[in-house]
Amino acid sequence: MTFNYRMKRIVAYCLLPIAYCLLLTGCKVYSFTGASVPADVHTVSVDLFQNRASNGPASLSQAFTDKLKFKMQTEANLRQVASEGDLQFSGAITGYVYTSDAPVANATSGLNKLTITVQVHYVNANDEKDKWDQSFSRYAQYSSSDDIQSVEDRLIGEINTQLVDDIFQKALVKW
Repeated sequence: MTFNYRMKRIVAYCLLPIAYCLLLTGCKVYSFTGASVPADVHTVSVDLFQNRASNGPASLSQAFTDKLKFKMQTEANLRQVASEGDLQFSGAITGYVYTSDAPVANATSGLNKLTITVQVHYVNANDEKDKWDQSFSRYAQYSSSDDIQSVEDRLIGEINTQLVDDIFQKALVKW
């Protein structure tokens, strides 16, 4: 091997990772969560999601809103502001429903499920085309032998996590 050929290989191996890094940081900020946050987006505002469903615990609105705020701060690395953030989330909890899910003999149900529905209004203040209104709905099942009071907090936590993940995917991952 000649000296010139070795130098070309060394330069190529050094420049390839640098070029790759430049490609990744070109227009957007990427994270391990799959989020693609535009470079001009630094803040997020999340309004309190009022509980407009006919039932549900009093803490439902705050629990959902806090989970959405936490996800945006930790996984999108956005700074929380009270209003008019670069990304803006608002909406309401529109459904909180218990239903029987798995009928068994003697007309009873083996499983019940809790379904929560959230209507979300999303706006990217830096891109007028990046906005949407969408309803998200998720559920969790529980045994009909369980007292709902004993499992309700756990179910709400599971469902809120799923809803927030869906909203995050729609707003920032865009899959």
